[in-house]
Amino acid sequence: MDRTRGADLQQLHVVVPLRNLRDGKSRLEGALEPERREAVIAGMLRQTLDVLAAWPACRRVHVVSSDAAALALARAAGANALAEAEPAHLNRAIVTGIDAALASGATAVLCLPADLPLLTPAALQTVLDAADAATAAGGGRPLVVAAPADARGGTNALLLSPPDAIEPSFGEDSLAAHLAAAARADATVQLVIEPTLGFDLDTLADLARLETGQLEALVRLGRDAAATPSR
Repeated sequence: MDRTRGADLQQLHVVVPLRNLRDGKSRLEGALEPERREAVIAGMLRQTLDVLAAWPACRRVHVVSSDAAALALARAAGANALAEAEPAHLNRAIVTGIDAALASGATAVLCLPADLPLLTPAALQTVLDAADAATAAGGGRPLVVAAPADARGGTNALLLSPPDAIEPSFGEDSLAAHLAAAARADATVQLVIEPTLGFDLDTLADLARLETGQLEALVRLGRDAAATPSR
């Protein structure tokens, strides 16, 4: 990272990584049949892209995946679709998205998983508001804003300015890893505790927290998205 660059939120891009639709969320396999599970994953991706389209701060979205169907869905929603050859490497996929954002003129990136079923523009705005406040107090230092997951020590949103302020470390205990990296980078840090960002759909316990109507809406959205031709 060029440490002469401080935080700048004027050109905020969003990076959304997704391994694949067909084999994703394997821990839900016992509760959802394969076609239904695939529809839920596609529905969450499409909902994420719809929310980002409705959020004025987002200048561009980069979806990174090895799944051709996911990339087609992203293109249909107006996102920049980036093919990733190795779906198991989540952080490598995110770096691919960050590199594309930097090449497109981004001054900040928000790394956002595609499995947040309660995501809203208002929730994303809380992240941006926290980033604005931290930037004002940061004296030109790099910026790291993180929204923790409810459980498992994870990170459900990570805003970086400049986009390469730290290396992404999503996975087990990622929140601690991101905070440690921010300290090494002498970045201004802000944590955002927001219920709709904290909840990610990953386990059977998570699935039980979703209302039936919310789950069915995701299934319908995923099926509709799969039937929409890409642009």
